[in-house]
This record gives sequence, C-alpha cells and structure tokens, in this order.
Amino acid sequence: MSGDWAETRAQLCRQDPAFYELEPGGALALALADENWMLELTPDGRVICQTGIDMDDVKSLLSDGTPEDLGSDELAKQAKYYLQPMVAKVRKAFLSAGFEEATKMTDAYVAVTFQRPLDLAKLEDVTATVRWCQQQFSASKT
Repeated sequence: MSGDWAETRAQLCRQDPAFYELEPGGALALALADENWMLELTPDGRVICQTGIDMDDVKSLLSDGTPEDLGSDELAKQAKYYLQPMVAKVRKAFLSAGFEEATKMTDAYVAVTFQRPLDLAKLEDVTATVRWCQQQFSASKT
C-alpha cells in the first residue's frame, strides 16, 4: 500500500465513518444517496461513481415468474435500458467535470461507471471530489 493511499485512506475514514473497505487495504467505498449508486476510491488514484444491476434481477423482472431462458444479449440490453434513466440524471454533470463513462458487462451484472484520476497526496482535492459526487446525487432527487 503506497504512503499516499494509506494516509488518505486513514483520513477519509476518520472524516466519514460511512466509508468501508471493499477488501483489506484496498479500495474504499461509500453508498451515495440515489438509486443504488456507489462511490469508490481506489489505491491507484481513481474516483469511480457507479450503479448497476444484477443479471438475476433482470431475469426476474423480465420473466414475470415464468422460467423462460433469455439470451445473455437480450438480458444485457434490458439491463442497460433499465439503468439509462438513472445514468441520464447525472451524465452531463459527470462528463462536464472530466469523468469518463463506461459500461461493464459480465454474466453476473451490468454496471455503468463514471471515473477520473485523483492525486491521493492532495487530501483536500480528494475530499472535495467526494463531496462533489455526493452533491450530484442529492441534487438529482429534485
């Protein structure tokens, strides 16, 4: 664990006890205020805001209680369709702030992420970015 990450991580956990470890010594995560969004700070200096849906949940939503076998392409398409309204609320703000948007699909889930690099040695910048991200989700509820 780099010194910058260890120090920043310790400070963030003291400032906001809602942060939790995804794995020991690894990324820190924080639940955001809107529709299953999560903020993640990584040891390599990235801030990631993401939302997603489990493929089993998509199957459940689409099958309406019937045991149909739905193709993975159709499931992924439906998952992205389901996530779009949540993503659309914050897309402009995140892209304007220099975040990059990406969609990640596996057999288990589909996630939409917004990420950008951070200098972990600058705690004030890290804290300000976390606060900014939190504000985007507080504001998007209106």
